[in-house]
Parts: sequence; structure tokens; C-alpha cells
Amino acid sequence: DEGLSTAAYLGLALGKPLLLEGAPGVGKTEGAKALASILGRQLVRLQCYEGIDAAHALYEWNYPRQMLSIRQAGDEYVNIYSDEFLIARPMLEALRHPRDTVLLIDEIDRADHEFEAFLLEFLSDFSISIPERGTIRAQEHPVVVLTSNRTRELHEALRRRCVYHWIDYPHPQLEAEIVMMRASSVAHDTAYRVVQAVGALRAEPLAKPPGVAETVEWAEAATLLNQQGASWPNAFRRAIGVALKDHDDLMYMEPRLDQILGEVAA
Repeated sequence: DEGLSTAAYLGLALGKPLLLEGAPGVGKTEGAKALASILGRQLVRLQCYEGIDAAHALYEWNYPRQMLSIRQAGDEYVNIYSDEFLIARPMLEALRHPRDTVLLIDEIDRADHEFEAFLLEFLSDFSISIPERGTIRAQEHPVVVLTSNRTRELHEALRRRCVYHWIDYPHPQLEAEIVMMRASSVAHDTAYRVVQAVGALRAEPLAKPPGVAETVEWAEAATLLNQQGASWPNAFRRAIGVALKDHDDLMYMEPRLDQILGEVAA
């Protein structure tokens, strides 16, 4: 939409990272993939998790290969800190090839505060220091997209370095268009039925409400079952496992599921 495209443009024009926040499944990662596709660049993804450190984000030395080369060289000198022994991780890859990559730092809120502080230094001047090699600095600002599910608050200093955009669930018309674009076998009426049902599910206090990907998958699964003879309410119900993927959510919705599915299939 206009808001997301404007935020992406400003991030590119100002040379600032783009921070996308929103609930799981709204399309934050897909936004980064779409940006890389539009720019004709490779998407380099760094998946964050609790305990992630610089070695997984920046670089590592291939120690087994270094030791093997030393043994094979005998008395000859071997530069064990040359590029052939350097394993580039996503952030170093983006610094080396800023014109050919889009760096996606996915789910930054899952990383701890120490990694977030380290990331602040990286985003300040887009350079890293390798003790054995010196400082590597990007020739130009790389394109960086950060995503957050907002499971915790990000540091204010990180937000200030970024162009910020909140992504919400798409409105029904747009989500139906997404379903038909991603699942060409799904009929127009089916797409709107699924979107209506998903909207009703998202209005409930679920632990894991269905995202856009689940909407597409539910439409595909229900269409497949319908083609095999299942009626529309039954096809939706039998395929509910691709929309709701939490046992407690399924048990919570069980008493009302027939009513919701009956309304959208009418």
C-alpha cells in the first residue's frame, strides 16, 4: 500500500534502515522479499533468536580448514587470515556487496539486549572491525530491513536510526486479492469467504491468530477438498488445521466454528 511503499522509498532515499513492526503473519518478511525483488537484489536473511552473537551475524574463521592448510604447508608460510578461510555471515555479506543485496534482520525482538546494542554500532557507520584484517566498511549504505513482532520493546536508539512503519492485517478487499494472486486455483467467491472467516477468527482472543499465509493456505485447502466432493462448510471445517495451528485455539473455537463457517458459506 501507499504507506509501506512510501516508507520503503524513504529508507532507500535517506540511506536508513527500514523497521517493520506488526503481528506475526501480516507480511513483514514478505515486504522485505518484495523490496529485494523490485530492486533486483539478493535477499540476505539474518534470523534472530535468543542468544544470537556476532559470530552468527558477522563472520567466522574456518578453523578446521586453517589447521589443515598449516599441516599441509609444512615449513611454508600460509596466510590463514585470507578470504578463503573467512566465512561471511549475513551482515558482512551486506557490507561487501551493498549494491547487490538487501539485508533482512528478521525478528529483532527475539534477540537479547546485548545483540541489539551491537547492532546499533553496525547501523551507525556500516562497518565492522576484524582484528586479523582491519576495518571493513561498506562503499555505500546497504539496504537494511528489520522486522519485529513486538514481543518486547526495542531500544529507542535503534528506532531513531530507522524509518518506521507499522504493518496491520490487510483490509478484506486487499487480502482477497492476495489470495487470488497467490492461489490461482481459488475462485473469487471462495477467496472472499475465506477472508471473511479469517477476519472472524482474528476478532477472537486467540494465542496464534491466522496470518495472511494461513488465509492463502486455507483457501487452497478448502478448494481442494471441495473439488473432491466436500460441501463448502465441511471443506472449511476439515481444512481448519491450516488456519488454526494451536490446540488451545482449536478447542476455544470449536463451539462457534460451525456458526462462523455457516455464515461465510451461505
